[in-house]
Amino acid sequence: MAQTTFSGPVVSTNGFEGAATVTTLTTTGTVTINGTTIIISDLPTSDPSVAGQVYSNSGVLTVSAGA
Repeated sequence: MAQTTFSGPVVSTNGFEGAATVTTLTTTGTVTINGTTIIISDLPTSDPSVAGQVYSNSGVLTVSAGA
């Protein structure tokens, strides 16, 4: 399998295969990725008004549109 390096956002319409290497991950909570399970703790529970930031809207994973 070939290796490719990206410096910006990556989008896949058919998913990804194989292991992923993350060079930068900043968190104040916990992010766990194990197979097909992703657990993110300590998400904000109200819209942070920061475009692209994820938050929990009454248990529904939501992406903020920004201010």
